[in-house]
Amino acid sequence: MSRATGLLIAIALLGGCNSERATDESTAGVRVAPASQAQSAAESRDIAVLRRVTAPFHDFTVATAAGWSAQITPCMASPDGGMGFHYGNTSIIDGSVSVEAPELLLYEPQPGGKLNLVAVEYIVPYTAHSRSAAPPVLFGHQFKRNDVFKLWGLHVWVWKENPNGTFANWNPLVSCQNTTQVSNMAHD
Repeated sequence: MSRATGLLIAIALLGGCNSERATDESTAGVRVAPASQAQSAAESRDIAVLRRVTAPFHDFTVATAAGWSAQITPCMASPDGGMGFHYGNTSIIDGSVSVEAPELLLYEPQPGGKLNLVAVEYIVPYTAHSRSAAPPVLFGHQFKRNDVFKLWGLHVWVWKENPNGTFANWNPLVSCQNTTQVSNMAHD
């Protein structure tokens, strides 16, 4: 085997190992969603920023103290999977979006009442960006209409792998089985 071939194999193996690695000490033991091979460099950079700014919010008390204290939904589930509880920072739900400030944090309930941070959602109310307008865009992805809540939304499964994709609405690996506050939603 040539040295170049060996180097390529080593790089591929190391790349595969990175999908389980936590980003820093504050996320030790937390499974990080792997980066898609199709991600652009800009998207990968933005997701790294999102992980950095949301890493402290694995501790739910830190998230609530930082402003994500309003429970927006019960634990949400559908035939396509789950989303978990949505906790919002109402002071930043203003029609503008920034990678560094997701409006909602999504938590999956665990046995014993613990909540695990699994994703974020960026939202723009129809009152700030008309339903009939072109969708807002972040991470190079278009937001999706949510007529139930009258807003545009973009989920980012940054802390729990989603086999449907990083930006899919529902995650078949997320469950609401450990809570009694469940909202079964139709497809959106």
